[in-house]
Amino acid sequence: MRVPAVAGTFYPSEADILKTAIENSFRAGPGAPKRAEGRRRISALVAPHAGYCYSGSCAAYTYKALAEDGLPEAYIVIGPDHVGVPYEFVMSSEDFYTPLGPCRVHQEIAMKLRQLIPDDPRAHVREHSIEVQLPFLQYIDPNPKVIPIIMGRQNKQSAERLANAIRTACAGHDVVVIASSDLVHYAPKSLADTADREFLAAVASGNVDEVYDIVRRNNLTVCGYGPIATAMLASNSIPGTVLRQTDSSECSGDKESVVGYGSVAFYR
Repeated sequence: MRVPAVAGTFYPSEADILKTAIENSFRAGPGAPKRAEGRRRISALVAPHAGYCYSGSCAAYTYKALAEDGLPEAYIVIGPDHVGVPYEFVMSSEDFYTPLGPCRVHQEIAMKLRQLIPDDPRAHVREHSIEVQLPFLQYIDPNPKVIPIIMGRQNKQSAERLANAIRTACAGHDVVVIASSDLVHYAPKSLADTADREFLAAVASGNVDEVYDIVRRNNLTVCGYGPIATAMLASNSIPGTVLRQTDSSECSGDKESVVGYGSVAFYR
């Protein structure tokens, strides 16, 4: 079982304190999730992956939308590579552990997916972009089943290949794809606000080409545009809804050098 790499830094390492931190994220953001009603419609989501003090209230918008939409059979969680994995993309069939307990891999989907992409739990040992999503999932779902995937290369061709593999492996299953990404890094708030707003508008348009164009055109430091593009492609590039845009200054107070965060939902 994969043990936490960033518990105690990105989020609390004690279960009761962690649960309180997640509840505080909902309280500071969209409010506590309500009971799901009606037919499930969400196919993909975007959530930030910074420390909970910085991005937890933004992530709460993603997970409130998911909880109120209804819980799927499994979650494909795609994060960008921050540590230098030697793969275009790589999954892990090893269960994760967080302070809230085990977070199991959906082994039936994993068995199909590992026939299409590499499966190497060692590549996931130090990566935080997937790990920080899991306590939120465990908070809204008492028994979440996940398939964690790191993207080492984020170009459009890689996103297309990964999205095709996900669609093939998940055929016949009710799955939500969660793209883990922060937005513009270490820019003045005034510049980050504008750049992030334009980027999120491109994401919400459902136009993957526009997402890549705006990243290239504006030289954006969005760390997970590949996972976002993959989630869009896996959900057939339907238009999305921007739920929240914010940045690190809400926690730090520093408006000279911020990291941006966004929450997006794609509905069938």
